[in-house]
Amino acid sequence: MCGIAGELRLDETRPQIGVMQAMLGCLRGRGPDHEGVYVKGAVLLGHRRLSIIDLSAAADQPMHDRDTHSTIVFNGTIYNYPLLRQELQAKGHVFRSHSDTEVILKAYAEWGEACVEHLLGMFAFAIWDEATQRLFLARDRLGIKPLYYSKTAACFRFASNLQALRAAGATTEFDPIALHHHFTLHAVVPAPRTLLRSVRKLPPAHTLSISEDGRLRFRRYWHLRAMRPPQPKSEAEWLEVVHQALRTAVERRLRIADVPVGVLLSGGLDSSLLVALLAESGADRLKTFTIGFEDQPEEKGSEFEYSDPVAERYTTEHHKFEIPNNEVLHRLPEAVAQMAEPMVAQDAVAFYLLSEQVSKHVKAVQSGQGADEVFGGYFWYPKMAGAKGAPVDRFRPFYFDRDHAEYLRLVSPRYACGDVTSAYISARLQEPEAEEFIDQVLRLDVTTLIVDDPVKRVDNMTMAWGLEARVPFLDHELVELAASMPPELKLRDGGKYALKRVARGRLPDAVIDRKKGYFPVPALKYVRGQAYDFMADILNSQACRERGLLQREYVDELLSNPESEQAFTAIRGNKLWHLAVLELWLQQNVDRLPSCR
Repeated sequence: MCGIAGELRLDETRPQIGVMQAMLGCLRGRGPDHEGVYVKGAVLLGHRRLSIIDLSAAADQPMHDRDTHSTIVFNGTIYNYPLLRQELQAKGHVFRSHSDTEVILKAYAEWGEACVEHLLGMFAFAIWDEATQRLFLARDRLGIKPLYYSKTAACFRFASNLQALRAAGATTEFDPIALHHHFTLHAVVPAPRTLLRSVRKLPPAHTLSISEDGRLRFRRYWHLRAMRPPQPKSEAEWLEVVHQALRTAVERRLRIADVPVGVLLSGGLDSSLLVALLAESGADRLKTFTIGFEDQPEEKGSEFEYSDPVAERYTTEHHKFEIPNNEVLHRLPEAVAQMAEPMVAQDAVAFYLLSEQVSKHVKAVQSGQGADEVFGGYFWYPKMAGAKGAPVDRFRPFYFDRDHAEYLRLVSPRYACGDVTSAYISARLQEPEAEEFIDQVLRLDVTTLIVDDPVKRVDNMTMAWGLEARVPFLDHELVELAASMPPELKLRDGGKYALKRVARGRLPDAVIDRKKGYFPVPALKYVRGQAYDFMADILNSQACRERGLLQREYVDELLSNPESEQAFTAIRGNKLWHLAVLELWLQQNVDRLPSCR
């Protein structure tokens, strides 16, 4: 787990080390253990390392293969690298380290661009192939690891976050289509777009190659099918294969590390089940971590009553952190500064503050992100299933933050466009090889919407503190299995039926049967008092007014009624909070070059 950056000159000039130093400065949190650069001719590669596998200097990056004259920078973890190493050794490849990084290099030497199809894990990497004078980039199937890029006539650059490309001079003109997505899909801007026209991101399950002539060539190497298998399974058979696949996923993410791996234990079903399955797999002295906040009159600020019994049942080394509300608001700008793109989920600050504490104890953790999307846990899925009409018409009213007419009231007329988000969602839902409507929805969620919401959130907030987050529910083999399951085995009994059945007897019934919770951050959820003042100050600031992105009448309506029914989205997000977070992010990353620590 690391931060990567690079530059390929297209104008016959040499790369500038100063630009790379600025980019690496924005990746320091992702890799506190080592910094390295490689420069030769038109190419410059940079790397910040977080040492997880092969802690020796032999695994430092950029890593050069003197046999093939290829050089790699890599962010992520390859869970099947020991088996691949054996296979490649049998083919005659000689290794000089015990790292998964070198396995990717040798896999590229053996299989070329098809090497990605042999990798099981989370990854974003770039390989400079000196023989062909080509730069090859790849991103994992489910987009767990980020990979941003920018291209001008003079050069091609890439990095693990948008801030690094801004530090290298990426321009700040808005992309109107991306703005429409952002304000409609809970701040999700599907790849390849970002809010900035000058910065793009490689889509999940894609590779990109670029040669010195500047031509970009993309290839999609994986597609998720959501079809029933040829041989039907009984419910009992489905539950057993899910149990075994999930157990395999958590074991992979425990064993493949040369450092201890903990668990972020929220008290919900998903993370609690990870603890149970790790214990079942023989893990001992497991470290677990839970965060809680001050209560509000309407809501408790912690889930300790659910996480404590799980920790006690499995005798984990449990750590609880309690955060006062005033610290949440005080530290909020720090958390926003770590967002590669603006994110509106309020638990981002919770993950940021939790990761700060967890990083003092371990370098890697398992987290339960992805379970709701893979196994149908959200309340809007049954509503969509019961609706009538075209797929997008069944999806839109239960998911979109605002309809197109409201979007046009929100943004300045110069950013107006057609209803591009409805068109995008309609096209994605109607892609082939999804058997039922809910299959279409869950596939869209797990391959696209989750990538730029909870997955990106966890990556950004943990990596800000040099903490690797591993997500077993997004093991691509488990995802493929779940996608082939009948939807009723997911949506039954309020959602995640299969996981609840697997958990029964392994977890306290109170954890399994509780109403689904969302990471509580009461200080931000209720837009009043200091939280309201914080948001109002940002939206009334001179910078916000001069930017001219938002129409003042719309903003003033929300400021006047921040907790009215019209101020909430279909999935109960607060629209005022959404605007305030976006504006704060823009002030940090667009109005000036980001201040990277």
